[in-house]
Amino acid sequence: FIQEFTHMKKNIGNTERVIRAIVGVFLIALALMGKTPWGWIGLIPLATAIIGWCPPYALLGISTCKNKV
Repeated sequence: FIQEFTHMKKNIGNTERVIRAIVGVFLIALALMGKTPWGWIGLIPLATAIIGWCPPYALLGISTCKNKV
């Protein structure tokens, strides 16, 4: 698993990573405040923002990353 993780190429640009992180934290905050259990779905955009890689983007060949790292 670690070897596969290190070979993933970033496909999310910095601006989109910031947006995903903000949305993820906001949704998680809603869940923590008891507003909606659906807020835990915020873990997904937060995780993709942290690692810089989005599986659906990889499947579709999409990249918003300017640097081809």
